[in-house]
Amino acid sequence: MDLKGLGGQRLTIGDWPRLVRLAAGTVLLLLGLFCSWQAWLIFDESSADEHVQAAQQQAVRELASELAGERQQIEHALAGIDPAGALANPTATITAIKAQLPQAQAVELYSGGLDEVLHANYRDFGYAKAAQLMAAQSADGAPLVQSVSHNGERRLSLALPLGGAQRPQAWVWVEWPLTALQQRFAGISAGGGRLELRQGDGRGDVRLLSSGVEAADMSALGQPVAGSNLNVAAALPEAFIVLPRSWPVAVLIALFGIGSGIYLLWLRLRVGQWRAAKPEEPVLSEVETAATPPEPAKPAPVPSAPRPNQPAKAEPVRVDPTIFRAYDVRGVVGQSLTREVAKLLGQAIGSLMRERGLHEIVVGRDGRLSGPELVAGLSDGLRAAGIDVIDLGAVPTPVVYYAAYRFNTGSGVAVTGSHNPPDYNGFKIVIGGETLSEGAIQDLYRRINEGALESGGEGRQRSVDVVPDYIERIVSDVQAGRHLKVVVDSGNGIPGAVAPQVLEGIGCEVIPLYCDVDGTFPNHHPDPSDPHNLEDLILAVKQTGADLGVAFDGDGDRLGVVTRAGEIIFPDRTLMLFARDVLSRQPGATIIYDVKCTGHLKGEILDAGGSPLMWRTGHSLIKAKMRETGAELAGEMSGHFFFKERWYGFDDGIYAGARLLEILAGDLEERTPEEIFATCPKGVSTPELKIEMAEGEHYRFMEKFREKADFGGATLITIDGVRADWPDGWGLVRPSNTTPVLVLRFDADNAAALKRVQQVFREQLLAVEPGLKLPF
Repeated sequence: MDLKGLGGQRLTIGDWPRLVRLAAGTVLLLLGLFCSWQAWLIFDESSADEHVQAAQQQAVRELASELAGERQQIEHALAGIDPAGALANPTATITAIKAQLPQAQAVELYSGGLDEVLHANYRDFGYAKAAQLMAAQSADGAPLVQSVSHNGERRLSLALPLGGAQRPQAWVWVEWPLTALQQRFAGISAGGGRLELRQGDGRGDVRLLSSGVEAADMSALGQPVAGSNLNVAAALPEAFIVLPRSWPVAVLIALFGIGSGIYLLWLRLRVGQWRAAKPEEPVLSEVETAATPPEPAKPAPVPSAPRPNQPAKAEPVRVDPTIFRAYDVRGVVGQSLTREVAKLLGQAIGSLMRERGLHEIVVGRDGRLSGPELVAGLSDGLRAAGIDVIDLGAVPTPVVYYAAYRFNTGSGVAVTGSHNPPDYNGFKIVIGGETLSEGAIQDLYRRINEGALESGGEGRQRSVDVVPDYIERIVSDVQAGRHLKVVVDSGNGIPGAVAPQVLEGIGCEVIPLYCDVDGTFPNHHPDPSDPHNLEDLILAVKQTGADLGVAFDGDGDRLGVVTRAGEIIFPDRTLMLFARDVLSRQPGATIIYDVKCTGHLKGEILDAGGSPLMWRTGHSLIKAKMRETGAELAGEMSGHFFFKERWYGFDDGIYAGARLLEILAGDLEERTPEEIFATCPKGVSTPELKIEMAEGEHYRFMEKFREKADFGGATLITIDGVRADWPDGWGLVRPSNTTPVLVLRFDADNAAALKRVQQVFREQLLAVEPGLKLPF
């Protein structure tokens, strides 16, 4: 047997071992070289990390030194001012201070009691300035330097007392440029990583400056800069390392690959030389060929034309599998989420719809800057799969859900990053009335990964403004029985374009706060579940004398509530009011709540004549359980509320806000909101506490925790994590399905019981992992 090789040379069976040795030797040699490169990366990684961490510490020191010098100049300038006479002639006082501080861009003088600040119009005065002045008044130590925005320009600011720190006779507010701090920060090299100067406490920081490689993986918390509320966060370099992070192992593999490859190539050369020296005997096929006259040449076969409408099979396209989460698809824009990824996702969704006989879908987006590009890619993919697209433009997620009912498509995609940072975005998907989750989300990834996508379709696209219909649908059914003044904080998210109109439409006086849509979220993070994000709302409610304050997350499907007294009403207590109201018209109805809700909720639902049902956390999981049980109402501790009674059963923070104001305004005894909420029992509880872990590690921890944890006689609920209930309190630890963190919450009848429950959980958590850093 022989075959024709390159250039017409015959390859006999004896040649194949040489070819195998050539291929294997080449592969092993390349593998060895690759592993050598990996060994160098592993060896270099620790020194690169140390360089970035050293740069972070240097930045903290230098910035603290710069701020200390600027503070010293300001204190020196104020030392020459007579505190007693400062307010007698404020213009002269300010002029004298400015003469000592030529770099100051603004100097202002306020009374020792800050009365004019307390009664100022904060929208004009500035919430950040008011908060800094009042924080300085109650500070234990020296007031902190912070950054404020002035017409889009970032400046540094400081409030210092004139006279004694305990009983100041006046306060001086000074603003100066960020330039010197910026120059110091820019002069520090981050190597292959990245440094960020932030302002905040780590939960919803505002990024002020950034230096280094944008692709580096930024840590959540930074190192504080002394004397300020600034911090410096570091992102370590991301090296492409696929081997175990042990350079000796990598070196051994590299030596094996290089040595084996060289040996096989040498062996092939020696065998080839031996065969060249040995005369070859003619084989039978050569003798027969020589004895037989050649046949006339046959014409080359004409390749058959491709069949029409039979496209070539697409190569499997791989995307980052980690963006396919439990409840939605979500990732970082420009990294794991691009327009091409959005198009592939659109094709996958369209392919699923075609299988179910569905042909039209609504698509909307929140106010993030990346929204238009991702919607364009998603729509391209849907239309390529033969699906018609109704583009709603920039709208809250609940408006997308509403449009799916309004246009009878039963299908919709909201392009939204919800309450995540500005550089995130994602997709919440409803197909045929079912919100996709877990296995259905993973099925979309499988279709993309295997290339099982519809293509070549010609779906149509049209744009529709459905917001007026949405507003009219709510205000035609929900009405506030008496006048209420409410502050609406949209956190610069997309609800700001709709929520004020809805609440005004039902008869409330609305005071908007951060309702201008800005995808950079310049004022605070749009997450009402974090108490820190409600501070400005509490301040605004007090200052305006409003009856209530409501807050929405970035896409409008969650609701937060604060009272005039500054109390944050946790969503499980708000759900008590909703349950009483719904059960007054639907006695015996099922009310669903998630595992993070208070233990008092079950009793309240039973007392109101309802059927309580605890279920897993997650908007898509709650909606699926509502369809299964026919529940009229559901709610989550995160602030998602689902009304089936008088509505459509999807989570809608704007609609929930309208229903809450209807209940409060319709109280027959005309009680204040505080008096009404006081009827909802509450214990001593914590907000959601989080323990950050590596990707996937939180799931592995929970597996060990379920096996080892021992809570004695407590009632255990394990439908979502581990919840232990005692007669006077409970605790919960569960893995988040959206981020790699453990989520904990504790609730009890009194502080002593809460402390006991936390101590039990502390012991059980540390028994699984002794080095775990606990936030309680």
